[in-house]
Amino acid sequence: MYYKHDTHQITSLLVFCTILLLVLNSSHVHAHAHSICIIGSGIGGASVAHFLRRYSSASQQNLISKISIFERNGVVGGRMATVTIAGETFEAGASILHPKNYHAVNYTEYLNLRAKKPNHSDDSLSLGIWDGHKFVYKTINSNSKLPIVQRLVSFANSVMMFLRYGVSLFRMSSFVEETVNKFLRYYEDFESRPVFQSVEEMLRWAGLFNLTTQTLGEKLVEIGLSPLLIQELSTVITRINYGQSVNISGLAGAVSLAGSGGGLWAVEGGNWQMAAGLINRSDVALHLHEEIETVSYLGDVYELNSTKGKSYNCQVTVVATPLDEINIRFNSEFSIPQRKLQHTHATFVRGLLNPAYFGMNKVSDIPELVGTTESIDVTFTSISILKKHEKDMTYKIFSREPMADALLDDIFSVRTETIKINWGAYPHYHAPEKYAPFILDGNHLYYVNAFENAASTMETSAVAAENIARLILSRLSAPVDFSLPNLKSSNSDSSKMHMD
Repeated sequence: MYYKHDTHQITSLLVFCTILLLVLNSSHVHAHAHSICIIGSGIGGASVAHFLRRYSSASQQNLISKISIFERNGVVGGRMATVTIAGETFEAGASILHPKNYHAVNYTEYLNLRAKKPNHSDDSLSLGIWDGHKFVYKTINSNSKLPIVQRLVSFANSVMMFLRYGVSLFRMSSFVEETVNKFLRYYEDFESRPVFQSVEEMLRWAGLFNLTTQTLGEKLVEIGLSPLLIQELSTVITRINYGQSVNISGLAGAVSLAGSGGGLWAVEGGNWQMAAGLINRSDVALHLHEEIETVSYLGDVYELNSTKGKSYNCQVTVVATPLDEINIRFNSEFSIPQRKLQHTHATFVRGLLNPAYFGMNKVSDIPELVGTTESIDVTFTSISILKKHEKDMTYKIFSREPMADALLDDIFSVRTETIKINWGAYPHYHAPEKYAPFILDGNHLYYVNAFENAASTMETSAVAAENIARLILSRLSAPVDFSLPNLKSSNSDSSKMHMD
């Protein structure tokens, strides 16, 4: 009898202890589960969400309870966007990817997207360098579709370019290759690649910091490039890719030059699909048409208040949009270097160029890509053909200032449709560069776009975002899983994220 009574007491005690352990464990999980708010749905914000989910190991799934992304516009993608002109869709913002942009390559495979070669990366594309009055250099153009003719024209153009710029072409190519190889260190395994607390630390580790302390022009002179190549070809490339001269900082300039090489590609249907797909796969609460007005640190959480009059509390907040031209108010005190965004005006025209404006007799004489030198007489940075139609063409014009209709009427003999877009596209670079901190307030307010002062591309945003995700997890005392899960495909529909 006493034995049975003792057994009953022991059983009751065990049940009580089990319940207590479950309650304590539940409280422990809750205390360590963090909600994360991300401001901005471009490739940076989408990549942060993706890497946070991917790098959280199976034993740490409860570390992140919820990820919310806030986007002030009605579509995701940020500066990755498309434009439709005459019923056809073209890239309007960030347009090209390098073959060694490995995050973008992996995203494309992961999301079952298709890569395509942009028209302006075609080796057979004719090039002209315009100084505002005449073409100072122009390649041979052929309308023949025969492969042997195209190869001969390409060879002739290569010879012409070598005769004009000499061995400087090879020196420039070697400089770009060396820089790209240093950048590839950011894809190394975690065992050899640390988590970076600052942009400076990140750049020094890869051997890239010194490039941000001098201009591209200074670096190109240092490595022995001819003044003619710097004034013409290098300038054309930096004006097309960054809307700036060779006075930009050296790393941004090297990245720009890399964007003129071979093997360039884009995502068929629009690069924005990378951001949309990553968001869709990352178990994210997406808030479109909702701009964040204030971010207040309350001691243990951040309170975000939006234009819709709603309030959200998050333990971690990530700013994944440039702070330069938005009006978010923070109660935390932090300092970031003042910088200006370089505005690029993208003008899309369906019509025909006016050959007389370029001193030509017929439209076919005008090069398919018109680059420009740094001159006050030049009114645009580039004009390229996006597509040839039966009777006219679709063109994209880049300029630093809006293209007035009167100027367009001079440049075009026929203009049936025109669309103008003003992009706050990238920082206005100058050397030596200064950087905002990755951790803005010393707590859990992070800034992805701090890295943009080094270089601004889709891939550099993804690289910075991956480091931010690792930084968040490491500071939340969470081990990052070295055995990353294999990326699996699904048939999820991300197109709804691009419907305004």
